[in-house]
Amino acid sequence: MRPVHIVGGGLAGSEAAWQLACRNVPVILHEMRPLRSTEAHKTDRLAELVCSNSFRSDDRETNAVGLLHEELRRANSLILRAADTNQVPAGGALAVDREGFAAAVTGIVEGHPLIRLERGEVTGLPPDDWDSVIVATGPLTAPALADAIRGLTGEDALAFFDAIAPIVHFESIDFDIAWFQSRYDKAGPGGTGKDYINCPLDKPTYDAFIDALLAGDKHKHHDWEKIPYFDGCLPVEVMAARGRETLRYGPMKPVGLTNPHRPSKKPYAVVQLRQDNALGTLYNMVGFQTELRYAVQADIFRMIPGLGEAQFARLGGLHRNTYLNSPRLLDGTLRLKALPRLRFAGQITGCEGYVESAAIGLLAGRFAAADHLGEAIDPPPPTTALGALLDHITGGHLEADDEPGKRSFQPMNVNFGLFPPIEIVRQPGLRLSGVERGRARKRAMSARALADLDRWLGRAASEAAE
Repeated sequence: MRPVHIVGGGLAGSEAAWQLACRNVPVILHEMRPLRSTEAHKTDRLAELVCSNSFRSDDRETNAVGLLHEELRRANSLILRAADTNQVPAGGALAVDREGFAAAVTGIVEGHPLIRLERGEVTGLPPDDWDSVIVATGPLTAPALADAIRGLTGEDALAFFDAIAPIVHFESIDFDIAWFQSRYDKAGPGGTGKDYINCPLDKPTYDAFIDALLAGDKHKHHDWEKIPYFDGCLPVEVMAARGRETLRYGPMKPVGLTNPHRPSKKPYAVVQLRQDNALGTLYNMVGFQTELRYAVQADIFRMIPGLGEAQFARLGGLHRNTYLNSPRLLDGTLRLKALPRLRFAGQITGCEGYVESAAIGLLAGRFAAADHLGEAIDPPPPTTALGALLDHITGGHLEADDEPGKRSFQPMNVNFGLFPPIEIVRQPGLRLSGVERGRARKRAMSARALADLDRWLGRAASEAAE
């Protein structure tokens, strides 16, 4: 049987190799380290953790990443097995001993009889005789390979930095203060004239907000992370530093809007949010990319009226990253539409985080194994964490129709805003607070996810056995 080639020995590539080998498909795993290193990596081990030793919350009932942990465990994930084996105390989080974790993954991969580890850089598109390839090269894809991918798929195929704004869960926005309206009630392509959520600020609130932006602690980049600022993606705090009124003439301009809660008083400034996913559960803060540290972002942005109790699916940032415009370029099983023998996995597909990268590696490995063996396999249901993350990558976002040519797809961690909504049946006479309702909804979504995942895994196993 011809092998599947995997380019990149990070979490996604290692997980994909394991999933293929577990299905008796031979694998050649190509890792360029130590022959060529990156600015971030320090060792030659597979699945080296470079930014943190935390896989974040392990709460499978009310946290989406904890739910993803549980789904990966049930799907026989190598990465979660190594994480659990090398866990260190971290409260409710899953944190690991970095060296022990990487050593465990490396040992298991190198010791599997169906996986051959080859050290060396793949400097361009994989050779034609590699008829099944998974590219899992992460956010620091080598320039030669990145250039080859861009040449095959077009100039706008790859982004080389993230300029991302915070994303807010719709249900946490206060509509006693905020309202729906487009500027001048302009509908735009596919719009209704009420396509934005508007949060009004008076002058004292605006001034206090600007003061907080200017005083907020900024992220300090490594030299290899630094990118130039472009006028179209200036951090909001950089705009504020150019003059206190700059934001009022930029993303916070109040023109063309009437606050129905106070129609006689014109807002001094307005923050707008635009729908970010097809489900309508997530909204993006327009023009609010930022380099503020995560520790201060939420507190500063909750100063905005209407966002006082905002829950964030993702905080903002501006950093170097290489990722595909996946919804346009990849099909539902992560194959490149322009060259289906290539699959992509991990952060290059537009997911964020260690666990998410491993999850997409797991799916890519399972999809590639099914193709190799001539089996049919459906993607996991969108009600699962695996399926919700896959849907985000392959098409769950919205196009930026009002800004032609602008990329609207952005990398994302798994979060409950990516899942289809669920209705909670209220018991007569039982009153729940907003926080309690939110937890009940998350528990219900998690229970639904695990039940649907078990059915999917059962079908996948039975199909493989036939």
